[in-house]
Amino acid sequence: MFVFKKKYFFIIESIKDIDLSKLKRSNKFNIIYRFDNLTEKVEDLLIYRNLCKIKRIGFYISNSTALMSTLKADGLYVSAFNKSLKVMQLKNTIYKIIGSAHNLKEFNVKRIQGCSTIFFSRLFKTHYKNKTNYHGLIKFNLINHNYRNVLFPLGGINNENFNKIRYVKSDSIALSSQIKIDNLFNLKLY
Repeated sequence: MFVFKKKYFFIIESIKDIDLSKLKRSNKFNIIYRFDNLTEKVEDLLIYRNLCKIKRIGFYISNSTALMSTLKADGLYVSAFNKSLKVMQLKNTIYKIIGSAHNLKEFNVKRIQGCSTIFFSRLFKTHYKNKTNYHGLIKFNLINHNYRNVLFPLGGINNENFNKIRYVKSDSIALSSQIKIDNLFNLKLY
């Protein structure tokens, strides 16, 4: 299977989720480190961050400007539930702000927050409890066209529907839990 996109974003919850040796040295790949409770040592995160720099992989921290500064990450990932306008302080700094949204109301909040990249969540059906709605390819492409192609798909992308990604009118995609489950690195992303 071949899916060519300009950028790939991998959302991880542990640095053990992605083996960086499997990724080529390229500006195509970005890692978003999302955590509930910081269980990994900051020293280990610094080592991982330095490996990302060596391989030219973008590294973003979810919802924590303090950890972002400590690790000298490339930027901040603002999740859909984070409506704080404090992230606007980063707008004119070296840090990039990226975010996610589930609907147009959240999308407008992300634009106000200064997000340069916005992931529009649940492209395909997922198996999460209490999360049954999804956009689908046609609806996503229509919304993305209306907003000048600034949205990138996220959610429900797995081995079964990975080939459908080529029909998404977006030059980037984001993958989360399926990285661990389906081992999408066996697919050719280059």
